[in-house]
Amino acid sequence: MSRPLRRRRIRNYPDCWSFSPDEAKSPDCVTLTLDEYETVRLLDREALTQEQCAVRMGIGRTTVTSVYERARKKIAEALVEGKRLRIAGGSYCLEPNAGNAVSRKGSNRMRIAVPYENGEIFLHFGRTEQFKLYDAENGTVASSQIVDTGENGHGALAGFLKAAGVDALICGGIGMGARDALREAGIRLYAGVTGNADEAAKALTEGTLQYDPDAHCDHHGHHEENCYNHGHKCERHAGK
Repeated sequence: MSRPLRRRRIRNYPDCWSFSPDEAKSPDCVTLTLDEYETVRLLDREALTQEQCAVRMGIGRTTVTSVYERARKKIAEALVEGKRLRIAGGSYCLEPNAGNAVSRKGSNRMRIAVPYENGEIFLHFGRTEQFKLYDAENGTVASSQIVDTGENGHGALAGFLKAAGVDALICGGIGMGARDALREAGIRLYAGVTGNADEAAKALTEGTLQYDPDAHCDHHGHHEENCYNHGHKCERHAGK
């Protein structure tokens, strides 16, 4: 009987999840797993030794070597053969980064997160400094809390939300990198929403939230207010 594969610790999700050459001729795609990505980040970007990398990821040095070699081969294949490189999956677990400030969620509750500022939905997900978390049960908001993120960037914030036990995110415009991170984290997205945060969370629990599943923002010189519109009604999820 083979031993179960040990999950490797990663610091955060990446901000960018795919890379493609402008002159790509091949339709093929190379997939770099998140644990492979983490070895490249630690060894090549942070210049750690393999021993230090092993400690950070909670695995043995020989495992680091084999994972890193696979990663380098995949990157070389994408570069040399002009293939698209995407990051997804792998055997990993996120380092806890939500801190002790986040209360525990009840087993029968749905946790909703909203980027938060002065009672309103903050319009730039990747730069939010606070989330308001709502725990919903039986179709109503049972409790809420405001937490400081201590993080920035789409990947780091998605990791923060996953560690905080969040099931759904309500936000305004949001880019593809953030969408990919939330998808990897298993967090449902309700985008294209503005206005009062409490009212939006209440509407989601009641199944009446108006949102746009295609809302996005490319952040190239336009404020997020101009990047999305409304028009989709959610189905009830909370309290099930």
